[in-house]
Amino acid sequence: MVKQLIAKTTPEVQFAPETAKEGSKGARTRERIMDLAEDAAIHKGFAATSIEELVEAAGITKSGFFYHFRDKNDLARQLLTRYVARDNAIFDELTERARALSDDPLQSFLIFLKLFAEMMDDLPSLHPGCLVASTTFQERAFDSEVARLTREAVLGWRERFHDWLLEIAEIHPPRLPADLEAVADMFNVIADGAIITSRAVGDKSVIGRQARLLHDFVKLLFDGR
Repeated sequence: MVKQLIAKTTPEVQFAPETAKEGSKGARTRERIMDLAEDAAIHKGFAATSIEELVEAAGITKSGFFYHFRDKNDLARQLLTRYVARDNAIFDELTERARALSDDPLQSFLIFLKLFAEMMDDLPSLHPGCLVASTTFQERAFDSEVARLTREAVLGWRERFHDWLLEIAEIHPPRLPADLEAVADMFNVIADGAIITSRAVGDKSVIGRQARLLHDFVKLLFDGR
């Protein structure tokens, strides 16, 4: 299911070719570079990823790299933009499915968390990691624009879930005093923490289990049953 969702929701690359044929080839090369860079950045960090290794892995010249990206910061900005758009599109897909199954905001949110957990269960191997987290840990290697993009991504996820929780609270007041903005952050905190834990212990089921615990917490907070 993960591959299906990603295939359906990965945004198309915008490229301005001289001809359609050149554009298709150029777009594929650009995506190839970005795929290689994303994999390297997640597994060993962007700072440790050189332009030279990307050029060699992609089978292009250095001038070919600079045709698509001005420098490493430009590559990082475009990688983050693509990564966040892809994640948001997947969240949109899961949200649409969840809300279609229930008009009650609490029940739809719980369904969303179950769908997310199932999606993580379906991963064929350990989750590769979060590019936003990787970039945040190495913020000194990037310019202020990259830092702005990471901040906006995290704040965007906070807003997405905070709005939903506020909607829930209007119908199902929390049974205990709760900072709903902090509760909204829990999704990102648990997801990234679960990725780290799953990789550390070599158990890909950790992320799904943690998502189900968040489901139970939200259910108890608003429903109590």
